Amino acid sequence: MKHNAKIPLMVIAGPTATGKTEIAVEVAQNLNGEVVSADSMLIYRYMNIGTAKPTMQEMKGIPHHLIDIIDPSEDFSVACYQQLAREAIENIYLSGKIPLLVGGTGFYIDAVLYNYDFSGATVDRELRKSLHQMAEDKGNEAVYKLLQIYDRETAARIHVNDLKRIIRALEIYKHTGTTGALFRNANKQIYRDYEVIFVVLYYDRKTLYQRIEARVDKMIKQGLVTEVRGLLDAGYQRNLVAMQGLGYKEIVGFLLNEYSLDEAVQLLKRNTRRLAKRQLTWFRRYSSIKWIDMEKYDTINKVTEVIKNLWLNAQCQ
Repeated sequence: MKHNAKIPLMVIAGPTATGKTEIAVEVAQNLNGEVVSADSMLIYRYMNIGTAKPTMQEMKGIPHHLIDIIDPSEDFSVACYQQLAREAIENIYLSGKIPLLVGGTGFYIDAVLYNYDFSGATVDRELRKSLHQMAEDKGNEAVYKLLQIYDRETAARIHVNDLKRIIRALEIYKHTGTTGALFRNANKQIYRDYEVIFVVLYYDRKTLYQRIEARVDKMIKQGLVTEVRGLLDAGYQRNLVAMQGLGYKEIVGFLLNEYSLDEAVQLLKRNTRRLAKRQLTWFRRYSSIKWIDMEKYDTINKVTEVIKNLWLNAQCQ
């Protein structure tokens, strides 16, 4: 690839339960593309139901990259993701296909699109271990209060039970001496190698919440409890970053007799609604995205056609 040549990149993002996977597969089929996942939970093996990981049947033969790449006990950072995602995007482009970056993890998408330098924000296993132990002993609130002391702005954007992001923010502060917001802003220069078309799928709040509730109910019927029990039996403890993921931490609490299954389901639905709200807030920061109101279209094919036309029009300019 020539350094002065930009790689065309389609980004399909949006909050959870908006149908990103299905849309992306259809778009990839239409544009001769391949999918690069931008989801911080799909990287883990053995975690399928709670992550809504696409099945082989749902992929319809479209290659999906950065799915099932590490075990739940392994460390993984956004810096690792940045490197692997950019390599995948370039390889797809060099093979003559269109790369599609698809997911709802905003910081992963940012890491690809912007020239972030993560060299100063390394993984600190000892710090993570001690903070997880603090959460075990004193509750998530104790760790959250530390973040409020050192990085109030980031704390205001993170829920008290989002232990993974709380710990990462404290890790960034320790190793860079700056808050998460300052760290991102200081590095937020456009990565020159991409010509981006960025679309975000959305529903109105009421409809989205209904879809979230239906999705959680489906996960329970598919065997989410059995999946989480199997992970615990395999030795993946609740304090792992992977096991703090949405859908897993709530069911772990039920399996450890901290509350009933019905309470776990209600917690999961509430926490997923909160995640969707944070995701929408994140994507509203972008000025150049194309918002796709999913309720305007009665079929997946019509949405696909809109996105395909956006792509084709951009290539003609």
